[in-house]
Order: sequence, then C-alpha cells, then structure tokens
Amino acid sequence: MLNVENLSISFDTDEGRITPVQGVSFAVEAGRTLGLVGESGSGKSISTKALMRLLPGNASLSDDTRITYRAKDGKEIEIHRMKRNARALRHLRGGEIGMIFQEPMASFSPVYTVGNQMMEAIRLHRGCGKREARELAVEMLDKVGISSPAERIDQYPHEMSGGMRQRAMIALALSAGPALLIADEPTTALDVTIQAQVLDLMRGLQRDLGMAMIFITHDLGVIAQIADEVAVMYLGTIVERGATRDVIRNPKHPYTQGLLKAIPSLDTLHDRLSPVPGDIPSPSDRPSGCPFHTRCPDVIGGVCDVKPPEEVATMPGRSVRCWLHAETQSGRSAA
Repeated sequence: MLNVENLSISFDTDEGRITPVQGVSFAVEAGRTLGLVGESGSGKSISTKALMRLLPGNASLSDDTRITYRAKDGKEIEIHRMKRNARALRHLRGGEIGMIFQEPMASFSPVYTVGNQMMEAIRLHRGCGKREARELAVEMLDKVGISSPAERIDQYPHEMSGGMRQRAMIALALSAGPALLIADEPTTALDVTIQAQVLDLMRGLQRDLGMAMIFITHDLGVIAQIADEVAVMYLGTIVERGATRDVIRNPKHPYTQGLLKAIPSLDTLHDRLSPVPGDIPSPSDRPSGCPFHTRCPDVIGGVCDVKPPEEVATMPGRSVRCWLHAETQSGRSAA
C-alpha cells in the first residue's frame, strides 16, 4: 500500500541546513500495522508528516526520495512529486490517509464544536449533505465509544476529558474512511486505563474497517500490543526492523536492547530501571560514524566512530544497522 524509499528531510535554518532524517525506507502492507519507535528527536513524527506533505516551507526532500501510495481505486500516487497546494493532495489527506496527532487539544479548533469539525471533513471527502454528515459524525462518535454521541457532537473540545478528546480525534481521523491511518503517539498523555481502552479501540476499528496503520510511539510495550512489524529509529535513521515479536524477543541493536531494559516490569519492582545513558544528539551536531556510538555500551573503538554501518539482514524479514552484526555477517560470508 505504501512504499517509502530513501526518505531524507532537510531544513534550511539560520544556522545552516540540517538533515534530521537520512535514508529512511519502509513499507506498509494493507491491513497491517507498522510501529515506529524511538526517543523524542529520533525523526518519527517528521517522517510521517512528510508522507502527508505537512512539513513547513523551509523543509525539502532529497532528490532520490520516493514515496508511493496505492489508492483505494488501485492507482499509484507519487506523493513526493505532489505540489503543496494540489487538489489531489487535499483529497489524499483524510480521504486516503488519516492522521491522529499527538495532542488532540491542539488539533481541534477551540472555537468550533467537535461535530462541526467532523462534519466539515465528512462533507469535503464524502460529498454528502449537512444532515447526512451529522448522522455519520454521530455514528462515528458512537463507534469510538463516546457515550451520548448525539449530545457530545455539539460540545467544544474543552468540554471533553482528555480520553474523550482522544477518542473524538480518532473519530475525526476515521470519519472520511481512510485506507491508511497514521497515529502519532495517540496514548502518550493518557493514564494507563484509558491508554488500554484506546489501544483496544484502535485494534477493533482496524479489524472492522480493514485499514493499514503506522503507529508512532516511544514505548516498545505499546508496540508489542498493536504492531505487526516494528522499525526502531535513532537520530533520523532506522537502526533495526523486523516482525514485532522477533525484535522484542531477540533485539539485535544495542539501542533496541536499551529501550527494552528501560521498560518497568511487575516482576522486578524492586530493581532500578536501566535507562539508555546520555542524550540523543542534535541533528545539527551529528556524530561521525554510527550515530549511536556516543551512547553505546558495546562500541568498537576505531570502527563505530569512523564509518556509519550498512543495513545487514540477520534473517529473512529482519535487518539491523550495527557494526557488531556487520562483522558477524562478513565472517559468515568469508566462511
């Protein structure tokens, strides 16, 4: 359904050009979920906003970036070639690809009711009248588990709780019937109970509607519950990818291993957490060699800090960018 090849994003700033995303490639199959995981600043949100052409005016894609999407009617759309104000792009946003943003309070306009904003999207993409759009909006609010949807539809965003606003945001993203949903950390600001309800809701809606999904989070525990495949991002590159179960049970990259160790467990309540040491560098001050070598516990001196590793396939459907596995792979090839 979606194929992204060599996605590189640059920003022209007062301090010069910075490239926070370099050479990212991934694919999303119909009906399946790809999880993008990594710390804040790893390039997850920027990468998915590029798919919707929602980047600011000072951003640009590299000449060899390719983003292709197969629409509902079977036509292949080259998103990287679309102009910012093209009518086809407006149809793509919402009609073909929906997006749930990180903070629903910032995504909804505070001066219009939730129903008004949903009806606008429905009328734009489905071409129906005002009465039918209202009926569809009420139906969608009911489907996402909002009680008394016929009354809630006339409420303003500030009149809803955080969990309810998040459900309304999901309803808005799905109201035009997209085939692909991008969910940008939709459960981050919610408590554990509401988080579990939202994840169950999204799994159910995906199953019922048959849509594909890109789920962005910094929490591998959440990814384990919802994603079929996972791509781990660090400083604008994908350092490990594969089936979710395989990556979580047997992580290959030291960064993935560090993220998993940082997840609290009920079995080890008395043990101290093991966070990944240090901080993620700024894209404007990118380290030489492997971008993770400044924080890696297994760094190889004179290697990791000199040249960035290539992507290595460790098994069918699994790959990693790490000199530890590049050395192993070269040894196998020589043998």
